[in-house]
Amino acid sequence: MTTVRRRVLRPAPTPIAADSRQTARRQRRRAELAKSQAALRRWLTRLKRASNTVSDLHQRISRLQAALAEDS
Repeated sequence: MTTVRRRVLRPAPTPIAADSRQTARRQRRRAELAKSQAALRRWLTRLKRASNTVSDLHQRISRLQAALAEDS
């Protein structure tokens, strides 16, 4: 005759109490992350602006070279 295995019931693991140093470190890291993300956003804005300027200048130079080659 087969018997059903009993499931071992164990209490749920208690969460480890977060000490104040870990909490402070986590808060510092979150603040640093936010600061870095803001800085990256600013630099990407500048980079996009610079990239657009470079492409505009490149097009202008190409048009001027073509116009000068036509005139010659």
